[in-house]
Amino acid sequence: MNDQSGRTFVVTGANSGLGAVSARVLAEAGASVILACRNTVRGEAVADRIRESQPEAQCEVRSLDLADLSSVYAFTNECPQIDVLINNAGVMAVPKSRTKDGFEMQLGTNHLGHFALTGLLLDRINDRVVTVSSGMHRIGRVDLKDLNWEQRTYRRWPAYAQSKLANLLFTYELQRRFDAAGSSMRAVAAHPGYASTGLQSHTGTIQDKLMRVTNKLLAQSAEGGALPSLYAATAPSLPGGSYVGPGGRFEQRGSPVLVRSNKRSRDRALAKGLWEESEALTGVAYRIPAGTGSTQN
Repeated sequence: MNDQSGRTFVVTGANSGLGAVSARVLAEAGASVILACRNTVRGEAVADRIRESQPEAQCEVRSLDLADLSSVYAFTNECPQIDVLINNAGVMAVPKSRTKDGFEMQLGTNHLGHFALTGLLLDRINDRVVTVSSGMHRIGRVDLKDLNWEQRTYRRWPAYAQSKLANLLFTYELQRRFDAAGSSMRAVAAHPGYASTGLQSHTGTIQDKLMRVTNKLLAQSAEGGALPSLYAATAPSLPGGSYVGPGGRFEQRGSPVLVRSNKRSRDRALAKGLWEESEALTGVAYRIPAGTGSTQN
C-alpha cells in the first residue's frame, strides 16, 4: 500500500472484523480514519488499540446506525470532506426483522443504508466509493416488486444474497453515472472470500455453532479478508467499476486480484430499477456534478 498520509477514509462497521482491520491498516499507513460504528463503545476500543500501537494515528469514532436513516442523516451532517468511503458494515442471515424505517434488516443495512449514506456524502468524497459485497451474490435474486420481503416468505440466506447482489448492482450503476457526468470519481466493489469474523454468528440457529467450527477449519483470518477492500480503497490505477476479491482457489482466500461477478449483477435494467426503488425508499436522490472528484492517490 502507498503512503496514505493526507487522505481521509470513512469505514463503516469499523468496530469489529474486516472494518476494524481496515481502519487499523489505513491508520498505520498514515491516513486519517473515521470509524463509523453502530456500537461506539466497541469502536472506541478499536481506536484505542490503534493508538496504542501507533501513537501518531489519526482516528476517531462517530456514531452511525445504517438501520436507521435518521442516524445516517446525523452522521452525514457532521462528516468532513473525505477521500474514500468504504461501505463495509453488514449483517448476514439474521432472523426476520425490520429496520427503524421498516426495511427488511439485511437489505436495509447492507444496501439501503449505504445507498443513502453514499448519496448524502457524494459532494464530500474526492476519490472513490468502495462497497463490500460477497460471493453469495451469485445465488442472489433482486425482486423489485418485493425488495423488503413483505409478500414472500422470508428466507434468511436468499435475503442476504439479494442484499449482496444489490451491492454490486449499485456499484456498477454508480460508476455508469460517474462516467455519464464526466466525473473522475470511482465506484468499486470488493469481497473478502471466506474470512473468520463475527458476521457469521448472528443467525440465531444451530448454524452459528456449525459456522464457528468451519471458521476454525477453513476460513482465513480477518486480516486476510480485509485485503481486497484495502486494495480496492487504495490501489492508484484501479479502474472504476472494478470488483476485487481473493486470488486463490474459488476466490476463498489469497492476495487481492480483479475478479468477475455474475451476469445478473451487470444487468443494466435491473440496476436502474433497483436505483429508482432505492431512491424512493430512502428519499435520497443522487446529484453528480460534472467533472467532480480527483485521481489523487
